[in-house]
Amino acid sequence: MATIEECRAALGKLSDNMRMAEGDVRAAAALDRSVSCHITDLDVTFAGRMTGGRVEVDATHPGPPRERAQIRLVMAGDDLVDLVEGQLNFATAWGRGRVRLEAGLLDLFRLRRLL
Repeated sequence: MATIEECRAALGKLSDNMRMAEGDVRAAAALDRSVSCHITDLDVTFAGRMTGGRVEVDATHPGPPRERAQIRLVMAGDDLVDLVEGQLNFATAWGRGRVRLEAGLLDLFRLRRLL
């Protein structure tokens, strides 16, 4: 099972990957939205903001998200690490119910370029 530190590092790597992206992926990453990522097996939530092509984690707290973010992810810690490392395909994980992504319809259309 991934640790809180490993999950935070994975979110940092995701942020770095988004910052270095080009073309359509860079445009999709340019959203300015609140973000939460609830790690179910650790029962911890990372909350922050997607801005300037990065995900900036501002807070980590126990339990589910305290506020409804505009972009919400829910998954196990190992799945987060595997997604960021390229060992797990997002579409496959989402289709099998291992990853949940919730956002407004227009944001989902833009975010699909990242996935």
